[in-house]
Amino acid sequence: MPKFIISGQKPLSGTIAVGGAKNMALKVIPATILAAGKTTIKNLPNIEDVDKSLELIVELGAKIERGKNFVEIDTSGINQIDFPTKLADKFRTSVMFVGPILVRLGEAKFPHPGGCVIGAGGRPIDLFLEGFKAFGAEIQMTDRDYHITAKNLHGADYFFTTVSVTVTESLMMTATLIPGKTILRNCAMEPEIEALAEYLNSQGAQISGAGTATITIEGVEKISAGECQIIPDRIEAGSFALLAAASRSEITITNCNPKHLLSLLSIFTKIGIPYEAGADYLKMKAATDIKPYDIKTHEYPGFPTDLQSPYLVLMTQANGTSLVQETIYDRRLLWTDMLSQMGANIIMCDPHRVVVNGPAKLYGKRLISPDIRAGIALVIAALIADGVTEIDNIYQIDRGYEKLDERLIALGADIKRVE
Repeated sequence: MPKFIISGQKPLSGTIAVGGAKNMALKVIPATILAAGKTTIKNLPNIEDVDKSLELIVELGAKIERGKNFVEIDTSGINQIDFPTKLADKFRTSVMFVGPILVRLGEAKFPHPGGCVIGAGGRPIDLFLEGFKAFGAEIQMTDRDYHITAKNLHGADYFFTTVSVTVTESLMMTATLIPGKTILRNCAMEPEIEALAEYLNSQGAQISGAGTATITIEGVEKISAGECQIIPDRIEAGSFALLAAASRSEITITNCNPKHLLSLLSIFTKIGIPYEAGADYLKMKAATDIKPYDIKTHEYPGFPTDLQSPYLVLMTQANGTSLVQETIYDRRLLWTDMLSQMGANIIMCDPHRVVVNGPAKLYGKRLISPDIRAGIALVIAALIADGVTEIDNIYQIDRGYEKLDERLIALGADIKRVE
């Protein structure tokens, strides 16, 4: 298992480009199944989860031609309803293939999806199953897998009891080819949802309201294959901005959309982090005094749960006390014990809230990355820490950040990947 060896407190500066959005790429790949033909996906991030997604679609019968940051997927040969366990239980968004396979082939059989273990008792898929049932699907469950059949699918008026990005996207793309009108209520509103809908509409779908709380889909008989441009990854952009803020570095972040980060940028203004935002760049400047600020994670356009971990590292360098409250995932704050080992002054009130007292001097330690976002937070902590930090299980970080070590070295970081 590879690991990072990071020598901290090296001056950082320069330019770093943001890649394509992981959280869009992992939905567009299964969405290509809705159209029998060749689709080209551009600005595709070369990350572990994308690799797994492409492996899975090949196992289901597609052919792919992959180049640098793009892939051509020919779904004409899609013919498998059985998802291979060796792949499907390795990443969470394997469940995104279920809807497209269901409307394309009439049934789907799959194991419980894998991914980051950041919730109490795992991350259930009950909302997906409820949505498929609302469309008229029949579901059989065993201890090992799920078998869904669709003899007479129909449109539905469905209300999400819990706001969910992936379920919103799954039901939206599934309803594209279901006869009749579907109305999805209390939807997630992330930019990736709107971008996915724009792509599907460009190929013949009839989706309105994506990016709002109510989405309406008029089912069509078929959509065409075509071309999709992945939008910039706002979580990667936010992670790099928080790295610059915590390390008091002047770093320009390019190929991004600052409008997708308004919740974070408004906080930067409040706490004294200077920056300049353009149409497609974010120029971070060195802060002299970082003020503490309480946050509570919330669905978009609120503060992203995926930026909670790196924000917490920033608060260890603030002059005062801040409260960080996680409202999306249970137990996602448990990783902060590793920050405490590095010297941070953190008090855990309960599994959902921690109090951070700063500023704290951090020291290098041997650590293990528990998930993608805590992993990037540990990298940021290591870069500002005194001494050498070893981070194991960086497979988790590679799942979400393309060639992170090479890009950080270009900024002046002392980081080595050891196989």
